[in-house]
Amino acid sequence: MSEDVTLNAVELATELTIAWLGNQNNRVSAEDVPAFLRTMHSTINELSEGGPAGEPTTDAAATDGEYVPAVSVRKSLASKDHILSMIDGKPYRTLRRHLSTHGLTPEEYRARYNLKPDYPMVAPSYSDARRAMAKQIGLGSKGRQARAGAAKDAAATASAAPAPRRRKKAEAAAE
Repeated sequence: MSEDVTLNAVELATELTIAWLGNQNNRVSAEDVPAFLRTMHSTINELSEGGPAGEPTTDAAATDGEYVPAVSVRKSLASKDHILSMIDGKPYRTLRRHLSTHGLTPEEYRARYNLKPDYPMVAPSYSDARRAMAKQIGLGSKGRQARAGAAKDAAATASAAPAPRRRKKAEAAAE
């Protein structure tokens, strides 16, 4: 292939943007597409000119230490089946592994997006299912020994109670 194919930066940025938007896992509003295309174009220009290739392009808010959440807090907690990540807006049943891939702890995540300390890291339905499974297998109780001890205590209290008084047959017949 000795063809010398040269794409200009606008065409290449457009093709990359179309491919990125074609992925069903990427959720972007229509207002954000032009900004993404501009960012892609400037990145391609920097790379073609030999500029700083190792530095990712970020928006001004992220460089100031403020992070713009992908979704609102209310929307992130709207479903019982999943929690939407403030980082990328994607649904997760539990955020712990997702946060670790971004180098964050739950406390750092809460601090980054100004969330309350009791902001959940696990979807409610997932938490309920895990709780039910734990109860079913006996977690949280002291185990067989506690159940056996409780059965012995119940038997001991039943045998220690005085027997009910009965009338003698003669007294019952006389009456």
